[in-house]
Amino acid sequence: MGTRFDWDDLQAFLAVARAGRLTAGARRLGVDHSTLSRRIAALEEALGAPLFHRDPMGYTPTEHGERLLETAEAMESLALGIQGELTGTRQSVTGAVRVGAPDGFGTRFLAPRMAELGRRHAGLEVQLVAMPRIFSLSKREADIAIGLSQPTQGRLHARKLTDYELGLYAAPAYLDGQPAITGMEQLTAHRFVAYIDDLIFTPELDYLPHVSRDIRPFLKSTSIVAQLEAVRAGAGIGVLPCFLAAPDPGLVRVLPDEVRLTRAFWLLVHSDLRRLARVRAVADFIAEEVAAAAALFSPSA
Repeated sequence: MGTRFDWDDLQAFLAVARAGRLTAGARRLGVDHSTLSRRIAALEEALGAPLFHRDPMGYTPTEHGERLLETAEAMESLALGIQGELTGTRQSVTGAVRVGAPDGFGTRFLAPRMAELGRRHAGLEVQLVAMPRIFSLSKREADIAIGLSQPTQGRLHARKLTDYELGLYAAPAYLDGQPAITGMEQLTAHRFVAYIDDLIFTPELDYLPHVSRDIRPFLKSTSIVAQLEAVRAGAGIGVLPCFLAAPDPGLVRVLPDEVRLTRAFWLLVHSDLRRLARVRAVADFIAEEVAAAAALFSPSA
């Protein structure tokens, strides 16, 4: 090994390896990309080996980089574990916490409640990423993720937030122009709004086969919020979460006794982060808010 390297250089390496691009890694660390580039170069010089393949598409770890990634992540886990164990409850609730959540839950449920969390912890910064996707906690895409299933692998701590109910909803203006819907067999004659089949990011969102395999949607979207707005505007019938649709005066439920689906929200935290005060504060707040809104998620209970 030619020269010594420090933990800052390894953090720089982790940021680029996870982001895949220098500029994105720099944003994660809060430094400019030239500083990050110098740190990567210094680490490569210290180790005497190239760590990334560089091309216009981004940075991809070399064989040496892949081996270093495993070691660096282990060191990061150890550092975070020490921080959580030694500081414990004395640790102040300050700093940034990134929460990844499905768009409907993140936009319509979490976002309006974040003001209260800010009042409790003035030094906290919450980064709410509300997108229809799965967030990788191992790659630090989020500190906390709201998932639709319990993970079966990885160093993740999971707690079930709640079951939630889904049903068929439509706008009165749409239904007024159609024959009355009195049974399941009539649904195939109606326009539907649903997800784009090949862009469904988790099987828990593949709702329509549980209603009827003969339904052919008129409008498809990756976003449940977009589906909600389309249904409200009269585009057709949609399978929507009750916590989004039931409070909306512009929607009515269709065949509530015949169509009632249940899914679950899980709160996921990487085991290395769960003892950090800022992460624990946000996770506990989310769990408290969901518990307080139990009737919203399961209106038929």
